[in-house]
Amino acid sequence: MTQLSPATTTDSTGRAPGVETRPGWWRDAVIYQVYPRSFADGNADGMGDLAGVRQRLPYLAGLGVDAVWLSPFYASPQADAGYDVADYRVIDPMFGDLSDAEALIREAHRLDLRVIVDLVPNHSSDQHDWFQRALREGPGSPARARYHFRPGKGADGEQPPNDWESIFGGPAWTRTKNPDGTPGEWYLHLFAPEQPDFNWDCPAVRDEFRTVLRFWLDLGVDGFRIDVAHGMVKADGLPDMGHGDQLKLLGNQVLPFFDQDGVHEIYRDWRQILEEYGGDRIGVAEAWTPSADRTALYLRPDELHQAFNFHYLDAGWDAGALRRVIDESLDSMRPVGAATTWVLSNHDVVRHRSRLGDDLDRARAATLLMLALPGSAYVYQGEELGLPEVTDLPDEVRQDPSFFKSNGQDGLRDGCRVPLPWSSGGSSYGFGDGGAWLPQPRSWGGLSVEAQTGDPASTLELYRRALRVRREHPDLGAGDAVEWLPAPDSVLAFRRGAFVCTANTGAQPVELPALPGRRILSSRAGLPTDPPADGTTLPADTTVWWSAV
Repeated sequence: MTQLSPATTTDSTGRAPGVETRPGWWRDAVIYQVYPRSFADGNADGMGDLAGVRQRLPYLAGLGVDAVWLSPFYASPQADAGYDVADYRVIDPMFGDLSDAEALIREAHRLDLRVIVDLVPNHSSDQHDWFQRALREGPGSPARARYHFRPGKGADGEQPPNDWESIFGGPAWTRTKNPDGTPGEWYLHLFAPEQPDFNWDCPAVRDEFRTVLRFWLDLGVDGFRIDVAHGMVKADGLPDMGHGDQLKLLGNQVLPFFDQDGVHEIYRDWRQILEEYGGDRIGVAEAWTPSADRTALYLRPDELHQAFNFHYLDAGWDAGALRRVIDESLDSMRPVGAATTWVLSNHDVVRHRSRLGDDLDRARAATLLMLALPGSAYVYQGEELGLPEVTDLPDEVRQDPSFFKSNGQDGLRDGCRVPLPWSSGGSSYGFGDGGAWLPQPRSWGGLSVEAQTGDPASTLELYRRALRVRREHPDLGAGDAVEWLPAPDSVLAFRRGAFVCTANTGAQPVELPALPGRRILSSRAGLPTDPPADGTTLPADTTVWWSAV
């Protein structure tokens, strides 16, 4: 297909020139995650789709983000909300077809928005043609070499090949049946049984994903978010872990199935493909690693461009913990020349408003702190509305596969995936004319885009102002350091050139006797723009931006 050409003109929102003219755009970008099934429904079937996303792109351009990251929309049986891919080059009919994807990319580029698509290379769907062929052709076949098939342990092979556990609970192995109905080999799935892991030691797997990358780059996408980027390579021999409760070890140490050094060869190969296309196409790693230093290995100059900073997401709302993780993040990225990323919410974790104590003031303060840090920030759909986690979904509507397992993840990821409210009323608050695939709380009408637009005290308008200031202020965005300023124990205070940020993470107000400058933005509505010359009070759970000139 013909590669799409992004627009290169400045639009009415005053955004920077077109996507082909700003090298290194990702270093200070604000990237908005769209979860397609829950963003907007364009065909009134109750499920979000690509047409719905395209219709709402002007909203994202007006919000002030630089790029849109789309969670998977590929052909899939939806055993894990599209992260079980049956065909990487086909759009699932629930989301539309390839022409819808092309139209979305074209419209995004016209609005000066870049498009990042999800890539799922650790595993496929069990309905993928390759896996079905592997089942048919049996042990020893070339088709089986593309996955991890092994004979079981025990006299009759009745035990799994090793003791690895699935992230979703239970063993990471499922036994097959031979064509005659007798028990056969086992196959590895670090997630659901419907998600068999690829064997990246197989050249055919590597060749296949090179062509998948080029397919989407030819359609004009600006990059890839790589799902389970730390998981593709397994330790030689697939050794036992030696104990259970392996989920508790995730992110704490290198495991035989996660963060193996062999993954870096794959990303060096992919970087060459991205460079072929020009226009600063990027790769973003979803990599759970034991330390910021291990994360930095994915971002060496010949590998990927960004990695999610889960250490920051896990830091909580505590000045000391936040300062430590900010310093560690910046220090670890500096030697490899990579920009740090910051994130508070996504489709796999409890929304940060609820995670930080179900406190909207605290959530708003955390947002302004994140957006003040040097590097790139990620915003998950709906956090700009101050949406809380939905915790009372009926069991019968839940779809998270780990909800139906024991001893795995908490199984409550549906709570952050409830469809967005766009208007104050209607059967789905403007999500679509056919209802919503997960029920929305009745209170969400008051949190809708319609209800918050134009209200200077609303969370939506706070995000709009913050992103505008971030774009306009010369000392915000890119960079690799902050200058810490003296502050009380509960307060983070740092300078970046003529910009100063103060964040009170404590439960009590604090006095700032020496003002950093002119107040330009506050997370708490109602604070005066010009504080008294002799000092001011910084309320609890509040972040303020200052201009020192």
